Amino acid sequence: MKDAAGALTEAASPGGSRTPDWPALAATGLLGAAVPQEYGGGGLGALDTALLYEAAGEGCADTGLLFAAAAHLFACVRPLVEFGSERIRKALLPALCSGELVAGNAMTEPDAGSDVSHLATRATKVEGGYLLDGVKSFVSNGPVAGLYVTYATTDPGGAYFSTTAFAVDRNSPGLVVGPPMEKTGLTSCQAGRIAFTRCFVPDDRVVGSPGQGRLVFETSMEWERSCLFAIYLGQQERLIGQCVQHARERSQFGKRLADHQAVADRLAGMRLRLESGRLLLHRACAEIDDGEDASLWAALAKLAVSEAAVATALDAARIFGGRGHLTEYGIEQQVRDALPATTFSGTSDIQRRLIAREMGL
Repeated sequence: MKDAAGALTEAASPGGSRTPDWPALAATGLLGAAVPQEYGGGGLGALDTALLYEAAGEGCADTGLLFAAAAHLFACVRPLVEFGSERIRKALLPALCSGELVAGNAMTEPDAGSDVSHLATRATKVEGGYLLDGVKSFVSNGPVAGLYVTYATTDPGGAYFSTTAFAVDRNSPGLVVGPPMEKTGLTSCQAGRIAFTRCFVPDDRVVGSPGQGRLVFETSMEWERSCLFAIYLGQQERLIGQCVQHARERSQFGKRLADHQAVADRLAGMRLRLESGRLLLHRACAEIDDGEDASLWAALAKLAVSEAAVATALDAARIFGGRGHLTEYGIEQQVRDALPATTFSGTSDIQRRLIAREMGL
């Protein structure tokens, strides 16, 4: 990532809760990495994209900033690449890659978090398009986005084909954007509610075909559960490096922390979790690049890496002791940024269900 560190530093404005500088983020290649070059992207596959995000996670301590970029790319831009019409691609992808246009992922609802198969948001067919009615919650980048990739029920009795995906402009009549939610972690990625009240979306803004919403969402989740979590591989690498340095320099009971067996064992466990998760994540990305069904590997990778991120952040806090609770060392922030990893993109329990299903149970 040439000049990436400087660009990432520029991308986050100073202060406790940061607003990303999207053009600066685009300069790192993160916003369009997995978009074909003809639309202004980097033309990378899943594995190379994951390596880019992993390097960013190691070099940038603001995990929320990287999460904002990843939510933009994997949950919103990738669906347009794979399922959008040529008209949508030409109209939207260049601006999304350059940071001129920011995308928000609008799937979760107040009563539909893990269970995305029963969406209360409805899309009613009218002449020339659809009318959307409903509320979306925890919309990543929601307060600042100019475009929303959202999902609504179009056929309540359609089972797998009951939902449809849409690309909705922020200035669409009937769309109201709520204020940023107050969060303890990933604060540089603003999240909020959006509400649709008879919001008209033209036919040419349907992503894929009517009824393909679940397929669009599941495909984006394969990318998100693999590539996005490369951020947390980088975070773990960075934390382990900090802990190793601290263990070498800090002494207690007349010897270095590194010479205490309990500390050395803890660090060995941190490295084991990191490398195990990395292998699973790279396998998931390789399956995507080979055009294979990556559902199993993406679920395994997401579960392993997210659980490892939390465990490693907590271990870092233990190794730093009292200093781990001081903001100047940044460890407590890493704990708060790691905790949501086991919830978004499907909880750990959901990943276990997906794995069991892939095993034929």
